[in-house]
Amino acid sequence: MKRSPATQFTRLVQCFFADHLTQQKNVSPQTVLAYRDAFRLLFAYLQHRYHKAPIQLTLADLKANTLLGFLDDLEKVRHNTVRTRNARWAAIRSFLRYALAVGAPEDLPEMQQALGIPLKRCAQRMLGFLSRVEVQAILEALATETWSGQRDRVLFQVLYNTGARVSEILEARVEHLRDDQSLQVFGKGRRQRTIPLWRSSFRMLHRWIRQANLQPGQRIFTNRWGQPLTRSGAAKRLAQAAQAAIPQCRSLRDKRVSPHQFRHATAMHLLQAGVRPEIIALWLGHASPTTTHVYIEADLNLKERALQKVQSPKTKRVRFQPKDALLRFLDQV
Repeated sequence: MKRSPATQFTRLVQCFFADHLTQQKNVSPQTVLAYRDAFRLLFAYLQHRYHKAPIQLTLADLKANTLLGFLDDLEKVRHNTVRTRNARWAAIRSFLRYALAVGAPEDLPEMQQALGIPLKRCAQRMLGFLSRVEVQAILEALATETWSGQRDRVLFQVLYNTGARVSEILEARVEHLRDDQSLQVFGKGRRQRTIPLWRSSFRMLHRWIRQANLQPGQRIFTNRWGQPLTRSGAAKRLAQAAQAAIPQCRSLRDKRVSPHQFRHATAMHLLQAGVRPEIIALWLGHASPTTTHVYIEADLNLKERALQKVQSPKTKRVRFQPKDALLRFLDQV
């Protein structure tokens, strides 16, 4: 019995996630979650715009004009950045390529047209980062008399200590804390790295694990009900802490503080301490050392110190002479 187009589409999405991404490509769990979020947003847009529930969708509904409308909605309604828009589109485009390989021939022309939608170019923004004073003010602003405040104090110190992505820290388990005073994290592309901890961070983690009665296999950081702490939850808690720190550190008033800014702060402070960029790239889990160059670009003091090592060229001083009256008249024409 032949399946309906809607049933075929549902099956195609399920196979894409359960088989293609997980089994064939063996992508990381973080990538699967990012792709899942892109599809949730797409399905919500289609349901709101065209009044079709996800279970009613077909491959033919993913027309180029429809997808362009979705991408436009991400920017104008949800106020996503161009980079976020591109990330969402990359996930959907990956699905379309998969569907093109296994889909029906009648869908070929419209799918090829949709695949022609390019990634949107965007300007490289100057990197913003937190100073050591600002980081310290945020950590000290946490209300450690509550269970959540104690957890946040450990979480944000470990974020700053390791420079890890917040998703990497939230995935950390009890057994990932090693006796040699280091923490194992698993990053993009399933790359594993071991990051040394300050003695204070190591002790705080040990104390927290004992206090929360955590066992091997359990996540170190959860919500108060023992469920996984989400990235948005951690970001919200950090934003609240930054807001509370403003009276003690006025420079935080004009900054949008996020967990990723803690990562930038770690990289910048390592660079300012004289650590080589290639070591910082390994520390942060960058796929290429060239990614770390953005921190060099953002550090004006580092540029000034480099400039001081180069002498200014010697030039002959030229005495100022007023322009000829006729040339001055022509300049005004």
